Amino acid sequence: MTQIKIFDTTLRDGEQSPGVNLNQLEKLELAKQLERFGIDVMEAGFPASSQGDFDAVKKIAETVKNVSVTGLARAVKSDIDACWKALKNAQDPRLHVFIATSPIHMEYKLQKTPEEVIETAVEMVKYGKQFFDHVEWSAEDASRTDLDFLAKIVEKVIDAGATVINLPDTVGYTMPREYGAMFRYMKENVPNIDKADLSCHCHDDLGMALANSLAAVENGATQVEGTINGIGERAGNASLEELAVALKIRNDYYPYHTNLVLNEIKRTSDMVSKFTGMTIPGNKAVVGRNAFAHESGIHQDGVLKNAETYEIITPELVGVHSNNLVLGKHSGRHAFTDKIKQLGYQLSEDKLKEAFKAFKLLTDRKKEVTDDDLFAILTDIQTDTSNVKRYMLEDFKVQYGSSEKPSATVTLTTPDDEKVKDTKTGQGSVEALYNTLDELIKEETHLTDFQLNSIGQGRDALAEVHVSLTVDGETVSGRGSAQDVLEAAVQAYLNGVNRAIYQKKAV
Repeated sequence: MTQIKIFDTTLRDGEQSPGVNLNQLEKLELAKQLERFGIDVMEAGFPASSQGDFDAVKKIAETVKNVSVTGLARAVKSDIDACWKALKNAQDPRLHVFIATSPIHMEYKLQKTPEEVIETAVEMVKYGKQFFDHVEWSAEDASRTDLDFLAKIVEKVIDAGATVINLPDTVGYTMPREYGAMFRYMKENVPNIDKADLSCHCHDDLGMALANSLAAVENGATQVEGTINGIGERAGNASLEELAVALKIRNDYYPYHTNLVLNEIKRTSDMVSKFTGMTIPGNKAVVGRNAFAHESGIHQDGVLKNAETYEIITPELVGVHSNNLVLGKHSGRHAFTDKIKQLGYQLSEDKLKEAFKAFKLLTDRKKEVTDDDLFAILTDIQTDTSNVKRYMLEDFKVQYGSSEKPSATVTLTTPDDEKVKDTKTGQGSVEALYNTLDELIKEETHLTDFQLNSIGQGRDALAEVHVSLTVDGETVSGRGSAQDVLEAAVQAYLNGVNRAIYQKKAV
């Protein structure tokens, strides 16, 4: 069976999802989990885009060892230089350089002739080859590119040293038959195509990302690019967990395999969801909460008699366990530490002590602690900014009645170690709290998105709040979890502001 290499771009294209803002620690945790998941190539970021992205790519490259780490670069020498500086200490570094090739992009975005685009592409591949053994070249908007021109430029960049040719459906425009035909055309019309791997990168604007990726594989692609949970620009990318399970379940149809560890899917998916704040829809294939649920009486009857009547995927295949209630009030530190490792986290001794303390506080209020509860604790612990001065909540009170306007009183300790207190009103309790916080926080803040979710089930379930906001013009995200919805809302807002302060200090 032919191996299909998996190129994961969750940390680059995935992070470009609107409202997603990962810090270095979060990226590193995700990188280690992606390594456990068994991906072949990890696109850790776009080093030239910011100092924060450069630092994160560099740290990931120096940490993971069983994955080839790559960084994205425009067809510009300074971008390639930034990639090399960030990746030179990696076990297996590679460059991913791109340039647009469609008529509309060449004319309006690049303002270059086709000949100039070929010249630039060849020059930058040659330049990158001085540093990297592996150079992936991408034809941005390949699916809307003239095929003869595409074949011509592909041949040139392979001669220049490209080892992987990526033909993206950048705007999610193409259909499976068209996309597959493009790969077949390259196989038949590029004389040196056997010297490079063909890669596909599909967006989901028309809901075709996975279908297009499979069509590319059917027609000669040996690498598939995508993200966990299908996150990414606009409607997102091909979902790698869906691809992996499709190839496994339908190996009678697809004579291909990957190196992915399928029972790590659920853990990887949950971690990406928690860190990005992008909730997984209940009906999401493979990882949605309803993926193995059966409501219809006919379905339930069939499953009870033989699960294969309506289940083509077993929950265990992707790492879903029917009972994860394993920790409670009497669980000790040893059991807690083992569970943390099972969930894929690696904590320092200080962080472990902090997490265990938070766990014990939670068990005072909850009889049973689920994996989801632990994910919430660990997510908060790993995004803590305690190494810099920050805003800390001391106390808050909300007054609310059906016939009166809500008011909120909040007491904070500021980064300057001052105690500040104020009271404001709002149309609702959350707005009253946020109006008060805005008054107490020196930075200029503006809320752009608010999401409330329940972690687990029952009356004692944790509330989890994700916010997007601008702090002095910079977009950040924040999260908070607590059994009280209002406390979670306050913690999420302060978490976002503190992350902005942390990022400013790190620059």
